[in-house]
Amino acid sequence: MEPIWSPTEKAIEQAQLTQFARHIVRKYKLELNTYPAFYQWTIDNPEEFWSEVWDWCGVVASKKGSTVLVDGDKMPGAKWFPEARLNFAENLLKRGDQGDAFVFWDERGFQRRLSYSHLTSDVSRAAQALAQLGLRPGDRAAAFIPNMPETGVLALAALSQGIVWSSCSPDFGTSGVLDRFGQIEPKVLFVADGYRYGGREFDVLERVKEIAEGLPTLRKVVVVPNLQPRPDIADIPKAVLLDEWLRKHTPADINYAQMPFEHPAYILFSSGTTGTPKCIVHGAGGALLQSLKSLKLQYDIRPGDRFFYFCTTNWVVWNMLLHGLAAEATVMMYDGSPFERNGKILFDYAEKERITHFGTSAKFIDALEKRGMAPIETHQLAEMRMIISTGSPLVAESYDYVYEKVKADVCLASISGGTDVMAAFADANAVLPVHRGEMQCRSLGTAVEVWNDAGEPVVGEKGELVCVKPLPSMPLGFWNDKGGEKYRSAYYEKFPGVWTHGDWSELTERGTMIVYGRSDATLNPGGVRIGTAEIYRQVEKIDEVEESVAIGQLWPPEKPTDTRVVLFVRLRPGFNLDEALTDKIKKRIRENTTPRHVPAKVIQVPDIPRTKNGKVVELAVRAMVNGMQVGNTDALSNPEALELFRDIPALAA
Repeated sequence: MEPIWSPTEKAIEQAQLTQFARHIVRKYKLELNTYPAFYQWTIDNPEEFWSEVWDWCGVVASKKGSTVLVDGDKMPGAKWFPEARLNFAENLLKRGDQGDAFVFWDERGFQRRLSYSHLTSDVSRAAQALAQLGLRPGDRAAAFIPNMPETGVLALAALSQGIVWSSCSPDFGTSGVLDRFGQIEPKVLFVADGYRYGGREFDVLERVKEIAEGLPTLRKVVVVPNLQPRPDIADIPKAVLLDEWLRKHTPADINYAQMPFEHPAYILFSSGTTGTPKCIVHGAGGALLQSLKSLKLQYDIRPGDRFFYFCTTNWVVWNMLLHGLAAEATVMMYDGSPFERNGKILFDYAEKERITHFGTSAKFIDALEKRGMAPIETHQLAEMRMIISTGSPLVAESYDYVYEKVKADVCLASISGGTDVMAAFADANAVLPVHRGEMQCRSLGTAVEVWNDAGEPVVGEKGELVCVKPLPSMPLGFWNDKGGEKYRSAYYEKFPGVWTHGDWSELTERGTMIVYGRSDATLNPGGVRIGTAEIYRQVEKIDEVEESVAIGQLWPPEKPTDTRVVLFVRLRPGFNLDEALTDKIKKRIRENTTPRHVPAKVIQVPDIPRTKNGKVVELAVRAMVNGMQVGNTDALSNPEALELFRDIPALAA
């Protein structure tokens, strides 16, 4: 298959990956002329590779140490840079000039910008205020707050003092927040008074009061005005407005806490749709080094570039967006619905602010196509070099849409990784071509393979995505997981000593990757495993279908001996599922996949449950259909939609 896009010779020459690879080739006297050959060197020589990333990317540290990796044959158990001492925030604030650090838009358009110099001053004041509260390295700061400049300031202030940062977006309900923050016992809580979405304002101070009352370890609740200049916080225990909290502090040199490589920096959370969210602990050094590699070498973000990702603060993508500062880029923040101004606001933002790297989701791209939008005709996007898509696999037809209707000369990078590793396994690459429906490459330094059920690596076949060597950004573990039993069970149980990520994937002969869906959501009719993405790829290109979810129903329900495929569809306004449309859906699936992919039942539903990051929750739908308990609905943006799948009469026959 011919590429749908290829970089120019000039772009390849200018890319940081090209310069880095040439440096490696010269230093180690190698002959590496292709990305696959260079990739192989990075996984065969992890100590040399990650040490070179450290030096070439300019990690700021009081000590690096001569030892790079201890117990590199153990997973889990490997230790990276055990002698190093560094501070995460110091590496994000090293630029320090008058150039833009943050630019912030919301649904109303441009709101404000913050220079690197002013950012450093604001971080200094907030760090002093945290110290005055008596917070020490290892204490936790939690944030219930939108994606806005103050969020970045407060996160950097916490990280500058070795305080562990954890956040979630303000559209969570009280119990969803307490399920997360209650486990980690924060000493300070940062909140906004509310947020805007879909043209409406949502005041959250009543929820903040309940959350504060449910976190007995809090010493202070700091409220950032977002909806009102001076919101009334009298009813919230230990609350203070941000400007009052900072008033007595003046900018000064930041006393960065120099911490070990594995000192905790972040606690991120699993989606929590099948039980209490897992608290995933990430170390400062690993998160920093992995981000620098991705931002500089895979995304080719250079000083002065303008890096945007549509995300909320409960998604690992927000952390990666913040880390754009480490590449000396401008971090482009947005809060609100991506469909304001008739779906044009993000492209208005990209045009006006000259965004170079545009991060989004497969669902957003699909929604643009269904709305008939053509930014290539309405917006000037000359500076945009890369569109990055994650959240779910990008279907082949969406590649066609982007190049025909969004921008013809752009690197479209569908990537796949996870909160679990704070990294991508299938990654972007500015020097490689883009093949329709495929992710460009395996990420440098990341020993990714696809294994069959016998634990054998396969190429050109579907199987489990695994990582067979340790990464610096693998989690330190789960919070309060004594002995690490839950952590090992989550990733190392299927293949002992090997990270099993849970993606049903394929590594192609050319080194690209395809992800077919989550392994635990794969369908298994008649014992044949089918990735749900294979079905979605066909169904959601049918004009009448807005979105869909496919699950395996235990069959027959009374005494199951097999599973059958059931497809639920949410149709566009004005359409109803009749026999003709059902036949059309089944025919497209049969002709473009296999007869085993064809659902036994196609059922119309008015809505489909999704997480707050927009991911369809297949496992929760499957549990509901099969009469099982759904552990936690607070992580859902539309939990009421789950009830639509309970006791559906059509599924009894």
